[in-house]
Amino acid sequence: MMQATMGQKQGVESRVEDIIMTGPSPFDFLPEDCISKIISFTSPRDACVAASVSKTFESAVKSDIVWEKFLPPEYSSLIPRSRAFSSKKELYFALCDYPVLIEEGKKSFWLEKASGKRCIMLSSKEVWITWGSSPQYWRWVSVPESRFEKIAELLSVCWFEIRAGMHTRYLSPGTRYSVYIVFKTEDGCPGLGDIPVEAGVGLVGQESSQKLIYFVGPSGRRRDRERRDVTRPKERGDGWMEAELGELYNESCCDDISVSVVETKSPYWKRGLIIQGFEFRPSKTQ
Repeated sequence: MMQATMGQKQGVESRVEDIIMTGPSPFDFLPEDCISKIISFTSPRDACVAASVSKTFESAVKSDIVWEKFLPPEYSSLIPRSRAFSSKKELYFALCDYPVLIEEGKKSFWLEKASGKRCIMLSSKEVWITWGSSPQYWRWVSVPESRFEKIAELLSVCWFEIRAGMHTRYLSPGTRYSVYIVFKTEDGCPGLGDIPVEAGVGLVGQESSQKLIYFVGPSGRRRDRERRDVTRPKERGDGWMEAELGELYNESCCDDISVSVVETKSPYWKRGLIIQGFEFRPSKTQ
């Protein structure tokens, strides 16, 4: 029985080898422009994989026909005038690696490398902040590591409430997005860092997702007070911290988004929070 099974296995392997070793792919007979057109209907990740199939595919993938399809329609307005690009592929990866300021420097725009989906960060200048116009509670500061010229620093408040809004036209349609608050803390963010903060994300007129976040999280003697249902922040590659506030699905690019981060239950005064902005990125689970 074993010999028969081994014989069958070897027969299958030889047939597979016969299939693999057969003549050239039908795609090899297509014009290169045609192959480029076909690849342009896939994704940037698929295009990079296709480039490894053959030299014909590798050449076709380099075509501007492919990478212009992956660029946003308004890409020409996003190109710095001081910089020239040798190809649409080079421009695409530049928009992935180097976020561009738009809307008079109030938003930062870039592309997710694998999918070409739009990503946006709203500056804290675009955020409505309780007592934000009162210099004894908040101030606007310049931070060298920030993408924006001025961002908000919390000096001292008892009632903490920040809200933001944005139209879905800035995002890619048919895409689920995760929303994050991007920040830094000083001195453990007294009065706010180790208590649960309420976060909400959703489309205006629809029910918002609700969750709790920490800006720091309990530590030391207070570690036993940590709640499992509260999300801790994570450190980013750029040195900032981020906490996920929730998710939303952008279906039609015809809606308004509402984001809120609120803590009004604790009677303690709160300080030591520097907010760069709110970031929208395609969710990892699409």
